[in-house]
Amino acid sequence: MSATPTGAQQPGAAYTFQEAAEDIRRHAFAVVVDNEPGVLARVIGLFSGRGYNIESLTVSTVTEDESVSRITIVTSGTEMVIEQIKAQLARLIPVHDVHDLTIEGDVIEKEVALIKVVAKEHQRRESLRIADIFKATVADTTLESFVFQIQGSPGKVDSFVELMRALGETEVARSGVVAMSRGAGVISAE
Repeated sequence: MSATPTGAQQPGAAYTFQEAAEDIRRHAFAVVVDNEPGVLARVIGLFSGRGYNIESLTVSTVTEDESVSRITIVTSGTEMVIEQIKAQLARLIPVHDVHDLTIEGDVIEKEVALIKVVAKEHQRRESLRIADIFKATVADTTLESFVFQIQGSPGKVDSFVELMRALGETEVARSGVVAMSRGAGVISAE
């Protein structure tokens, strides 16, 4: 018996199994943690130790006394991998709460970026025109370059960066995604 092109022959098996197409999705997590040394290292260690990728990571304190922080993590994976990440994050000692914002409803995602573009003559005018369309502001200018500041969804930032790269040599610094669920529900920091 031979394996068909669409299936995989299992060693020692008399049957051909159809390979399941894995649905990899992007998820944004809000992780509420104690604000203490080493917490971020433990969270990152969980991801790196299991081979999970972090696409974006932001951290800031969220309580008046600065005792609690919120980590926003964007990652991708199959449904099974996402569930494993959630469960493993929840087991970490300094973690108070883990929210998969992607499955909890509509999510607002925003990002800030600085993009330097080195351009001459026509490209300088074109970069200003594109910045105006995207509502990016000029943060700095020299005779050879502009530094633009843009804020918005990750997709908007991606599009702006792609257009600037077409105009000249670029340098990009991005803040990472901050995300929050829409509506009345609140993630408590207490």
